[in-house]
Amino acid sequence: MASTSNRTGGGSFYGGAAPYRSREGLSTRPVASSDEIQLRIDPMHSDLDDEITGLRSQVKQLRNVAQEIGSEAKFQKDFLDQLQMTMIKAQAGVKNNIRKLNLSIIKHGSNHIVHVVLFALFCFFVVYMWSKFSRR
Repeated sequence: MASTSNRTGGGSFYGGAAPYRSREGLSTRPVASSDEIQLRIDPMHSDLDDEITGLRSQVKQLRNVAQEIGSEAKFQKDFLDQLQMTMIKAQAGVKNNIRKLNLSIIKHGSNHIVHVVLFALFCFFVVYMWSKFSRR
């Protein structure tokens, strides 16, 4: 079998870049499914045990990275859930306080109107009495 190490182009499968290569003798080739990688081993340059060991260590590293990504995603999801609950509680508190404020405004607003009416009546009475006494 001939090695494809002298390939410089790269097909549309690789996005215009050269295919992945780990060492001489192994190369990837495109397959129908995008989540599979097939290796073609060149028997002239094969160091299969080293390649398998290297691939296993890469798989372990990828597994560790995937676990870190998963734990970070879980942490961020929990944080967002807590933030959402805090926002819901804050909205409920604001709504409750606005309701209390509206009731207070209605109560004190009507008292204010009563005070204004009483003051107007008092002023009217004072003007009336002053006009009565000033005529004499």
